[in-house]
Amino acid sequence: MDKKPTVLLIDDERDYCDLIEMHLSSISDFEVICAGTGKGGLKLAKRINPDIILLDIMMPGLDGFAVLEALKKDDKTVAIPVIMLSGLDDDQARIKASQLYDETYITKPVDAHQLKAKIEEILKIRNR
Repeated sequence: MDKKPTVLLIDDERDYCDLIEMHLSSISDFEVICAGTGKGGLKLAKRINPDIILLDIMMPGLDGFAVLEALKKDDKTVAIPVIMLSGLDDDQARIKASQLYDETYITKPVDAHQLKAKIEEILKIRNR
């Protein structure tokens, strides 16, 4: 039996984490794990080595940009693809995320089917 792809969602809004987890779990075979802080997300990423990370930008403490930068500087997490998932619909934010090597940038609210398709597309490319 194949292992379910693990999705790590790093977002400080607990209700949003629960919503995404519920939606993705109902339409896919992803295992969704949530972290409520940037710091907690970094620790989890190193420990569980997820297949992909969904990362919010606006969080207290370590924001998404700081988390993305830390992920890409660490040998254990550098290869994990990251989708920025943010309420910030801003060209400067998109450019900054791109310069820090995100896979793609999706603005909230996001359709679960579109998110699932984007995750599958990225994982398919990574697994070639």
